[in-house]
Amino acid sequence: MKIALAQLNYIIGDFNFNTQKIISTVHEAKRKGADLVVFAELCVCGYPPRDFLEFSEFIELCENAAQQIAKECQDIACIIGLPTRNPKIQGKDLFNSAYFIEQGSVKAVVNKALLPNYDVFDEYRYFEPAVDFKCVEFMGYKIALTVCEDLWNINDNPMYVTCPMDVLSLEKPDLMINIAASPFAYNHDEERVLILGDNCRKYQLPLFYVNQVGAQTEIIFDGGSLVFGKEGQLLDEMTYFTEELKIYEFDKGQVKGLKPIVHDPQSDIAQIHDAIILGIKDYFQKSGFTKAVLGLSGGIDSALVCALAAEALGAENIMAVLMPSEYSSDHSIQDALDLVMNLGCKHEVIAIKEATAAFQNMMKPVFKDLPFSVAEENMQARSRAIVLMAMSNKFGYILLNTSNKSECSVGYGTLYGDMAGAIGVLGDIYKTQVYKLANYINRERDIIPQNSIIKPPSAELRPGQKDSDSLPEYDVLDAILFQYIELKQSSASIINMGFDEALVRKVLKMVNVAEFKRNQAPPILRVSPKAFGMGRRMPIVGKYLS
Repeated sequence: MKIALAQLNYIIGDFNFNTQKIISTVHEAKRKGADLVVFAELCVCGYPPRDFLEFSEFIELCENAAQQIAKECQDIACIIGLPTRNPKIQGKDLFNSAYFIEQGSVKAVVNKALLPNYDVFDEYRYFEPAVDFKCVEFMGYKIALTVCEDLWNINDNPMYVTCPMDVLSLEKPDLMINIAASPFAYNHDEERVLILGDNCRKYQLPLFYVNQVGAQTEIIFDGGSLVFGKEGQLLDEMTYFTEELKIYEFDKGQVKGLKPIVHDPQSDIAQIHDAIILGIKDYFQKSGFTKAVLGLSGGIDSALVCALAAEALGAENIMAVLMPSEYSSDHSIQDALDLVMNLGCKHEVIAIKEATAAFQNMMKPVFKDLPFSVAEENMQARSRAIVLMAMSNKFGYILLNTSNKSECSVGYGTLYGDMAGAIGVLGDIYKTQVYKLANYINRERDIIPQNSIIKPPSAELRPGQKDSDSLPEYDVLDAILFQYIELKQSSASIINMGFDEALVRKVLKMVNVAEFKRNQAPPILRVSPKAFGMGRRMPIVGKYLS
């Protein structure tokens, strides 16, 4: 039996696009001699569809698309993922299902049993878990077909009380096939290889695993579909961050013609780079946009976003706006101009001195003789946001946000000012990672000016301002933030690691009281195991550690 794994990029709710892509791939797989072609979880509608699932028409369109695909499956079988209706009145109205299609009709339906309801996942909000399990028979083989999480209940701390493969293994299947929508995080590929290999070792079965690729707003899928032998040895690993169709031959319990390989991942920074490029590209393409605008200060964050956007969209589609104030240094302006020249992107210089002076004069009767403070600083940041949004409205640019995760964590940003934007490019990357990513961008030649990388970070909203005036050094700050945000460590645990107690309590308080800002921030491209946004849900009004 020849099995094709189709690692594709879908658009949520674009049934015509997804259906035609699947049908085209079915035909391609057939031409290449495949007997079965396997697509990803919820491929028909795109993952995650979220509350689109609450519309009856959406479910009907899924079924209509599935029937169109079925008609094209002549002399080749396929597996597709889609939401289906639960015929029982009890329980949730839908299942997260896999259709096994053969000779023009649906021959078997497999429903997902283990429904993740953590981090970015909300599946139990919509779906009823399956309780019945049966293998699918095809070409004389018994296939244990499962959906994503159904293979993830195999560790020392199981999250679920059932395990579908324990039941399916009683039928003595010949192989496992798992269809998935497994989001990217820079450490997730190693975990994925380990978990799936453990399944093969436990059940003594080979596994064909297909993951989708592409970005859906903030969630990025990295592909990396996998094939394992029955001893858990990794036999093949499909390309990351790229669509691919690959065919494998299975016979007499073995994947033919493949020798064991070692998972050799890229560095975390290289993976983050590729993920962000895909995230930017898909956000624009799937939204129907082509041109981006951003404020370019001469600092490392905006320089990095500009370089990433130019790589993702083409430099000719990037408008970098330099907006010097009376506190901007000459070298900052020159650093920004050097970057523009290195990239070849468009730029404008629009000084904000007159605008901020006008706002200050307007507010003078109210502010009276009160001293210069954060109010005047923020007027500058918000003046810049007005300029950038005016460019967006007038010319159709989409504004990229340039705030990093360290700043987002502690609220070091101006709401409706530098926190404005349609998508947050660096919001899941700590400042220390920003430097590493900038150096990665410069791995072959200097694109980001060295001065932008080595100079002390500053918002330049008052004379001589530096980030270190308000924040600890970033290597210390980021270490504390990582323990609290990614690892969910308590304040006591972090203090016991050797960090200054007063500093830890200050930082954690800053994180928690800044929740109201993050709640109004743009969606952030997710590259870590715990990103701000839908994967980290905290109350705005609360007193824990604040």
